[in-house]
Amino acid sequence: MGRLIRRGPDPGRPAERLDTEPGLRAAYAAHGAELFRFALRQLGDEGAAEEVVQEVFLRAWRRADTYDPQIASLRSWLYAIARNAVVDESRRVAARPWRRTLTDSPQESRAAPVIDAADQAVVDAWVVEEALRRIRPEHREAIVATHLRGRAYAEVAAELGIPIGTLRSRIFYGMKALRLAMDEMGVEQ
Repeated sequence: MGRLIRRGPDPGRPAERLDTEPGLRAAYAAHGAELFRFALRQLGDEGAAEEVVQEVFLRAWRRADTYDPQIASLRSWLYAIARNAVVDESRRVAARPWRRTLTDSPQESRAAPVIDAADQAVVDAWVVEEALRRIRPEHREAIVATHLRGRAYAEVAAELGIPIGTLRSRIFYGMKALRLAMDEMGVEQ
């Protein structure tokens, strides 16, 4: 059974299922061009970028039952899939560079895929933000304070009014929950 996708600010429009052709078409119309530009910036190859976008929507269709609009926006979910597809494509090209040269004409010399660090940082930030929303508030608070803000354990524990051992436990179990949330989102770690 497919999940519903968010359609934007118009509450009067009926939501469409992502595992149906109309739902997938709506998702592609809303996000396909943006995902293509992202993949093109990462890979530097239009053909590979088109393949990545096709792969993103194929994976989205196959895993439509795992999408939950209460946890992540459709855009964030698709970008997480796109990030993995770009990495897969980069690895595929790196593992078999001779295949690329067999299909390219002599005039076409393509550079190796280059992943733009700024774009990657933005996508990674979206993915982490969505994963943090999935874990318990006390775990999220402990992880954000210590790992993302770089505050000392003793300082955070005192502020929260809990022993340092409790804070360490929250961080430990929070990190486990965060890894699980990222796995559920389809992020390869």
